[in-house]
Amino acid sequence: MSGLLVRLADTADFPAVARLTVAAYEADGQLKGEHGYGAVLADVSTRAASGEVLIAVDEATGAVLGSVTFVLPGTPFAELSGPGEAEFRMLAVDPAAQGRGVGAVLAQACVDRAAELGCTAVVICVRAGMAVSAHRLYERLGFVRMPEKDWSPVEGVALLGLRRELPRA
Repeated sequence: MSGLLVRLADTADFPAVARLTVAAYEADGQLKGEHGYGAVLADVSTRAASGEVLIAVDEATGAVLGSVTFVLPGTPFAELSGPGEAEFRMLAVDPAAQGRGVGAVLAQACVDRAAELGCTAVVICVRAGMAVSAHRLYERLGFVRMPEKDWSPVEGVALLGLRRELPRA
């Protein structure tokens, strides 16, 4: 989408990232009955210390429209990634900006970053009940279901593993 700039978040962006991430998860019904996950989502500085928090900014207004956390295996926020794989988590688009391609731009930025770092694949997990549009987005970007990567962080939350192979350099 034109008019969007993806860049690394700086500390001045953290309050907007925290707000929109929690709002996006709430709007999608993902924080119902949650066990402290809203606080994890809002703690942008901890995520930024162990990965890269990327943001999508509206070039015309400077507003932060979405964010994602890109991590490598062995780091505190990596859940699925193994050797040679990158992972992204907490992809969130401000509810007011949904439908503008922000999620696709952020997901593609993570794929590009992984390729830039020489990774062989990108892995993610999505909530089983997540909106169909999110599942379609990941399919369009070349992610395929990996049932062996499915897991559950807490009772009642089923996460589905997805993987995208990257071309070898």
